[in-house]
Amino acid sequence: MSSNLKVLQVIPKLGYGGAETGCFDIAHYLPENNCVSYIVTSGGDLLKFINKEKVKIIKLPVQSKNPIIIFINFFVLVGIILFNNISIVHARSRAPAWSCLFAAKITGRKFVTTFHGTYNFNNKLKKFYNSVMVRSDLIIAGSNFIFSHIKENYSKYLNTKKKLLVIFRGINVDYFDPTSKLDSDEKKLLKKWQIEKNKKIILLPGRLTGWKGQEVFIEAINLVNIELGYEAFYAVILGSDQGRDIYKKKLIRLTEQYRMTNQIKFIDHCKDMALAYKVSDIVVSASTEPEAFGRVAVEAQSMEKPIIASNIGGSNETVIDEKTGFLFESNNAKSLSQKISKTLSLDEESLRSIGIEGRKNIIQKFNVEKMCFSTYSEYKKILN
Repeated sequence: MSSNLKVLQVIPKLGYGGAETGCFDIAHYLPENNCVSYIVTSGGDLLKFINKEKVKIIKLPVQSKNPIIIFINFFVLVGIILFNNISIVHARSRAPAWSCLFAAKITGRKFVTTFHGTYNFNNKLKKFYNSVMVRSDLIIAGSNFIFSHIKENYSKYLNTKKKLLVIFRGINVDYFDPTSKLDSDEKKLLKKWQIEKNKKIILLPGRLTGWKGQEVFIEAINLVNIELGYEAFYAVILGSDQGRDIYKKKLIRLTEQYRMTNQIKFIDHCKDMALAYKVSDIVVSASTEPEAFGRVAVEAQSMEKPIIASNIGGSNETVIDEKTGFLFESNNAKSLSQKISKTLSLDEESLRSIGIEGRKNIIQKFNVEKMCFSTYSEYKKILN
C-alpha cells in the first residue's frame, strides 16, 4: 500500500508557522517511507529548504480568499489529482480547503484536514466558512484543546462516520537540542543583541500582536523590578511587528514610561531560534488568547529552559506545572510577575531539574517523528 500512496498537501504559504512546519515535516517524512509527496502552495520562505528531489512543489494562488480564485483552484486541483494519481488530499487552511473538498469529491479521493487554530467566528456565515475543516474523511486536531473546540462549536457539521482525532504537533528535538549550540555562536548572538551576559535573560518570543501578551509581559517586568528594587535581568521581546507599527510604538512607549529602555530589548528576527533559547535563562509565553498548541512552550522545554506560560489553550497540555515550567493566570501581569520572581529565586540544581524534565516531556510526547508516524499511519487507515 505505502508504495502506491501519493499525498498532496495544500497550504496557503510555506512560512515558519506551526501549520507550515508541520506540512514541511510530513512532506519529507513520506518519501522516506516509499510514498510520493506533493505540496501545493503560493510560495513562502520555507520553500528554499524543501528537498525538491523528494517533494514535488506546485505553485497555485491558494492563499486567496476570493471566491472566484477558490473556484478556479478547484478545477486546477482536479487536474493535478487526476494527472498525478493522488491518493489523499490534505488541506491545512480554510480557503484552499474549499477547493480541495470539491476536488476530492469529484475525483473520489480521500480528503484530510488539520484544524490548526480556533478561527474566529462572529456570525453564521463565518462559522459555515470555517466548517470546511470538519467536512473531511479525517479531521486532525493539533491538541486536546482544539479537539474540544471542534466538538463544542462545529458538532452540527460533524459526520459520525468521519474520523476526528488528536495528533499533537511535533518539533525537531535534534534541532532544539541545547548540546548542539557552540559557545562562540552564543557570544556572537549576544553581541548582535547588544547584551552583556552579566545578568539573566528572560525571552518572550512571538510576533508583535496584542494577543501574544507583550503588554502584559512589560507590566509584569515592571512589577518584578519594583519588588526586587533593581533591574536584575534583561528582557528580550523577539518578534516582527509584521507592519503593526502603531502597536510596536505603543510597546516602546510603555517601556519608556516605566524607564526600562535599557533593560528591555526589541529584536525583530532571529534566524536560529534554538540559539535564542540557548542564550536565555527563562522563556515566557504570555498569550492572552488560547494557543492551539503553543510552539514556544514546547521549544523552550526541548532546549531545557524553564517556561512560564498562560494557563489557557495548548499550554495546559504541553507544560507540566511546577515540573517542566510554570503556568500563570492569563492576562494577569501580577500573576506573571510572581512566577518570574519565583523562577529567578530558584537555585541552579532546581533549574537544571526543570530543564531535564522539560526535554524528557517533549521527546516523549511532542517529537516530530511521532507526529509524522501517527499522520502516516492514519493516511494508510483511511485508504484501507
